[in-house]
Amino acid sequence: MAANIFTQSPNYSPFLIGDKVPQQKHNLGHISFSDSTSNKKLVISSSIMAPTLPSSSPLAPPSSSSSSSSMLSRAPASFLPLSRVWREIQGSNNWENLIDPLSPILQQEITRYGNLLSASYKGFDLNPNSKRYLNCKYGKKSLLKESGIHDPDGYQVTKYIYATPDININPIQNEPSRARWIGYVAVSSDDSVKRLGRRDIVVTFRGTVTNPEWMANLMSSLTPARLDPHSPRPDVKVESGFLSLYTSCESESKFGLESCREQLLSEISRLLSEYKGEEMSITLAGHSMGSSLAHLLAYDIAELGMNKRRGQKDVPVTVFSFAGPRVGNLGFKERCEELGVKVLRITNVNDPITKLPGFLFNENFRALGGVYELPWSCSCYTHVGVELTLDFFDVQNISCVHDLDTYISLVNRPRISKSTVTEDNFGSNFFNKTSELMFPKGQRRALRLRNAATQAAYLIGSVSNHMMYCNIF
Repeated sequence: MAANIFTQSPNYSPFLIGDKVPQQKHNLGHISFSDSTSNKKLVISSSIMAPTLPSSSPLAPPSSSSSSSSMLSRAPASFLPLSRVWREIQGSNNWENLIDPLSPILQQEITRYGNLLSASYKGFDLNPNSKRYLNCKYGKKSLLKESGIHDPDGYQVTKYIYATPDININPIQNEPSRARWIGYVAVSSDDSVKRLGRRDIVVTFRGTVTNPEWMANLMSSLTPARLDPHSPRPDVKVESGFLSLYTSCESESKFGLESCREQLLSEISRLLSEYKGEEMSITLAGHSMGSSLAHLLAYDIAELGMNKRRGQKDVPVTVFSFAGPRVGNLGFKERCEELGVKVLRITNVNDPITKLPGFLFNENFRALGGVYELPWSCSCYTHVGVELTLDFFDVQNISCVHDLDTYISLVNRPRISKSTVTEDNFGSNFFNKTSELMFPKGQRRALRLRNAATQAAYLIGSVSNHMMYCNIF
């Protein structure tokens, strides 16, 4: 959808006077945005650089005095096989020194999981006249190949996952909620295990497409998760619409599907048992609404202790979140951290969905002056994990700010400094770029004042016109 905005620029240098030029730099191109009224172009370059790592890290480059064996153990990430460093890539050290600048091997893995996730969109059948309507168009054995996955034999899809929105959008007809295909579970093949260094269980979740899913997204209220019956933890709260989508089932029929949660826990438990003697990982990838389901599943697995193994290391649970919203409160975030759940959030500063829910009351408004905890802090939505920040938009195709394919294509760009990107300036960041191209200085202030109202109208209007924007969420 947004592929036409990318152009290659192999000789472009993104460094300014005074910048420290790294020893290794790989230019990956740039993205340009046209102004149809003046034929101007903004060009934002992107590059990827080998990270500077502590000498103790297995990803660090060798020193000149190292022996041949120590040189191998501390070779650059570009030369070390993934099988040697997969735990760090899965977030064992919270991606320390791998984000800014972005490690080439981490970029490779983010792209790989993003492509596996894209199959959840490409396989979804939205044709109401089709026999497979709201299901997957392909069989489990052919899904990855039909979706254009580079190495379709690297994973075997073992189960399709369905979710049931517990919402009736047509109360007059009073039709029962119907489950729809939301993603799949897959496990790495024997050949891939050698390259990956472990048996990898992957779960993917697509984003919002249908009307009931839109309504679930708008149920913006916190409710206790209570996923572990032996330890309810009422302080751990999550967004009620996401929790409903995760736990609801087709209750109208005795032959109806189990809840999304029950399907997932059953299959993951089966795979953990089948490969219990091997090194393993659980990787969850989601886009938009699917990212929230990935968060809930990761927390659920860890809270229930499914990833615990006697006499062995715990099975790491990692979430790769693309354009994901906030999922829960501070209690949810802290509990995920206690349980060792690792979350890497890939976000775009111009994407409004990553600022919701809790556009105003969020992790940035919990404390007064950064010292005094405010009374409502426990009711504020809070992001979980480490953030990899992108910055892109296209004035001629605004929907690209949330598009999964665009995220995957631009994930190579280095992280933007947190000192220059905040919750407060994300909206003006987007509108200032657009207004500078199209309006004189005197009109820009009025545009900024209309920023919040425009974003709200866009989000509400998208519900009633979701088919027009079905590729956005």
